[in-house]
Amino acid sequence: MIVLKILAVLCAVIGIIGSIAPGLPGPPISWVGLLLAFLAKGLNGAGEPMSLTFLLVWLAVTVIVTVVDFIVPGMLTRATGGHKSAGVGAMVGLFAGMFIPPVGMILGSLLGAFLAEFFIEGQGTWASFKSSVGAFLGFLCGTGIKLIASGLMFYYVIVYL
Repeated sequence: MIVLKILAVLCAVIGIIGSIAPGLPGPPISWVGLLLAFLAKGLNGAGEPMSLTFLLVWLAVTVIVTVVDFIVPGMLTRATGGHKSAGVGAMVGLFAGMFIPPVGMILGSLLGAFLAEFFIEGQGTWASFKSSVGAFLGFLCGTGIKLIASGLMFYYVIVYL
Protein backbone atom coordinates (compact mmCIF):
# COMPACT_ATOMS: atom_id res chain seq x y z
CA MET A 1 0.00 0.00 0.00
CA ILE A 2 2.81 2.42 0.82
CA VAL A 3 4.37 1.82 -2.60
CA LEU A 4 1.04 2.60 -4.31
CA LYS A 5 0.69 5.80 -2.31
CA ILE A 6 4.22 6.94 -3.17
CA LEU A 7 3.68 6.14 -6.85
CA ALA A 8 0.33 7.99 -6.78
CA VAL A 9 1.96 11.17 -5.47
CA LEU A 10 4.86 10.78 -7.91
CA CYS A 11 2.44 10.43 -10.84
CA ALA A 12 0.49 13.47 -9.68
CA VAL A 13 3.68 15.58 -9.50
CA ILE A 14 4.92 14.33 -12.88
CA GLY A 15 1.46 15.08 -14.30
CA ILE A 16 1.74 18.72 -13.25
CA ILE A 17 5.23 18.94 -14.75
CA GLY A 18 3.92 17.25 -17.90
CA SER A 19 1.21 19.88 -18.22
CA ILE A 20 3.92 22.48 -18.79
CA ALA A 21 6.76 20.52 -20.37
CA PRO A 22 6.08 19.42 -23.92
CA GLY A 23 6.28 15.72 -24.63
CA LEU A 24 4.85 14.50 -21.31
CA PRO A 25 1.11 13.79 -21.23
CA GLY A 26 0.31 15.61 -17.97
CA PRO A 27 -3.37 14.86 -17.32
CA PRO A 28 -3.15 11.15 -18.22
CA ILE A 29 -0.20 10.72 -15.86
CA SER A 30 -2.12 12.59 -13.15
CA TRP A 31 -5.09 10.29 -13.71
CA VAL A 32 -2.83 7.29 -13.20
CA GLY A 33 -1.99 8.88 -9.84
CA LEU A 34 -5.72 8.96 -9.03
CA LEU A 35 -6.05 5.34 -10.11
CA LEU A 36 -3.19 4.34 -7.82
CA ALA A 37 -4.81 6.25 -4.93
CA PHE A 38 -8.04 4.36 -5.68
CA LEU A 39 -6.20 1.03 -5.68
CA ALA A 40 -4.46 1.96 -2.42
CA LYS A 41 -7.95 2.29 -0.92
CA GLY A 42 -7.17 5.70 0.55
CA LEU A 43 -9.77 7.64 2.52
CA ASN A 44 -10.65 11.31 2.41
CA GLY A 45 -10.95 13.53 5.51
CA ALA A 46 -14.48 12.22 6.19
CA GLY A 47 -13.24 8.62 6.14
CA GLU A 48 -14.85 7.80 2.79
CA PRO A 49 -13.02 5.85 0.08
CA MET A 50 -12.75 7.16 -3.48
CA SER A 51 -15.70 5.92 -5.53
CA LEU A 52 -15.40 4.26 -8.91
CA THR A 53 -17.78 6.90 -10.28
CA PHE A 54 -15.42 9.66 -9.12
CA LEU A 55 -12.50 7.90 -10.81
CA LEU A 56 -14.44 7.44 -14.07
CA VAL A 57 -15.59 11.08 -14.10
CA TRP A 58 -11.95 12.14 -13.84
CA LEU A 59 -11.09 9.73 -16.66
CA ALA A 60 -13.67 11.51 -18.83
CA VAL A 61 -12.25 14.91 -17.81
CA THR A 62 -8.76 13.66 -18.69
CA VAL A 63 -9.86 12.49 -22.14
CA ILE A 64 -11.70 15.77 -22.83
CA VAL A 65 -8.77 17.92 -21.67
CA THR A 66 -6.34 15.89 -23.79
CA VAL A 67 -8.51 16.20 -26.90
CA VAL A 68 -9.11 19.94 -26.32
CA ASP A 69 -5.35 20.45 -25.95
CA PHE A 70 -4.88 19.10 -29.47
CA ILE A 71 -7.71 21.17 -30.99
CA VAL A 72 -7.52 24.63 -29.36
CA PRO A 73 -3.98 25.65 -30.40
CA GLY A 74 -4.68 24.91 -34.06
CA MET A 75 -8.01 26.71 -33.94
CA LEU A 76 -6.50 29.86 -32.43
CA THR A 77 -3.59 29.77 -34.86
CA ARG A 78 -5.97 29.50 -37.84
CA ALA A 79 -8.31 32.14 -36.37
CA THR A 80 -5.43 34.62 -36.46
CA GLY A 81 -4.52 33.70 -40.03
CA GLY A 82 -1.73 31.29 -39.18
CA HIS A 83 -0.69 28.11 -40.88
CA LYS A 84 0.38 24.74 -39.54
CA SER A 85 3.99 25.88 -39.73
CA ALA A 86 3.26 28.55 -37.08
CA GLY A 87 2.22 25.83 -34.65
CA VAL A 88 5.30 23.79 -35.45
CA GLY A 89 7.49 26.87 -35.13
CA ALA A 90 5.93 27.67 -31.76
CA MET A 91 6.70 24.15 -30.54
CA VAL A 92 10.30 24.29 -31.81
CA GLY A 93 10.74 27.69 -30.15
CA LEU A 94 9.28 26.33 -26.95
CA PHE A 95 11.78 23.46 -26.91
CA ALA A 96 14.64 25.85 -27.65
CA GLY A 97 13.50 28.21 -24.90
CA MET A 98 13.21 25.49 -22.25
CA PHE A 99 16.76 26.24 -21.14
CA ILE A 100 15.67 29.65 -19.82
CA PRO A 101 12.24 28.99 -18.26
CA PRO A 102 9.70 30.59 -18.29
CA VAL A 103 10.83 33.65 -20.28
CA GLY A 104 12.70 31.55 -22.83
CA MET A 105 9.70 29.31 -23.35
CA ILE A 106 7.38 32.25 -23.92
CA LEU A 107 9.71 34.20 -26.19
CA GLY A 108 10.87 31.04 -27.96
CA SER A 109 7.30 30.05 -28.72
CA LEU A 110 6.42 33.51 -30.05
CA LEU A 111 9.63 33.84 -32.05
CA GLY A 112 9.40 30.31 -33.47
CA ALA A 113 5.85 30.87 -34.73
CA PHE A 114 6.77 34.29 -36.13
CA LEU A 115 9.82 32.99 -38.00
CA ALA A 116 7.91 30.03 -39.41
CA GLU A 117 5.16 32.25 -40.75
CA PHE A 118 7.59 34.85 -42.07
CA PHE A 119 10.13 32.59 -43.77
CA ILE A 120 8.26 29.36 -44.53
CA GLU A 121 4.85 30.76 -45.40
CA GLY A 122 6.14 34.05 -46.82
CA GLN A 123 3.77 36.17 -44.74
CA GLY A 124 4.44 39.83 -44.05
CA THR A 125 5.60 41.11 -40.68
CA TRP A 126 2.15 41.98 -39.32
CA ALA A 127 0.51 38.73 -40.51
CA SER A 128 3.41 36.72 -39.03
CA PHE A 129 3.14 38.57 -35.74
CA LYS A 130 -0.62 38.00 -35.59
CA SER A 131 -0.17 34.31 -36.31
CA SER A 132 2.54 33.96 -33.71
CA VAL A 133 0.30 35.54 -31.07
CA GLY A 134 -2.51 33.14 -32.05
CA ALA A 135 -0.18 30.14 -31.81
CA PHE A 136 1.10 31.34 -28.46
CA LEU A 137 -2.41 31.94 -27.09
CA GLY A 138 -3.37 28.45 -28.22
CA PHE A 139 -0.38 27.06 -26.36
CA LEU A 140 -1.32 29.05 -23.25
CA CYS A 141 -4.94 27.88 -23.33
CA GLY A 142 -3.96 24.25 -23.75
CA THR A 143 -1.35 24.48 -21.00
CA GLY A 144 -3.76 26.28 -18.68
CA ILE A 145 -6.47 23.66 -19.12
CA LYS A 146 -3.98 20.85 -18.52
CA LEU A 147 -2.56 22.58 -15.44
CA ILE A 148 -5.98 23.07 -13.90
CA ALA A 149 -6.98 19.44 -14.47
CA SER A 150 -3.65 18.04 -13.25
CA GLY A 151 -3.63 20.38 -10.26
CA LEU A 152 -7.08 19.24 -9.21
CA MET A 153 -6.13 15.61 -9.63
CA PHE A 154 -3.01 16.23 -7.53
CA TYR A 155 -5.24 17.72 -4.85
CA TYR A 156 -7.49 14.66 -4.85
CA VAL A 157 -4.53 12.28 -4.76
CA ILE A 158 -3.37 14.05 -1.60
CA VAL A 159 -6.90 14.12 -0.12
CA TYR A 160 -7.43 10.40 -0.66
CA LEU A 161 -4.08 9.33 0.73
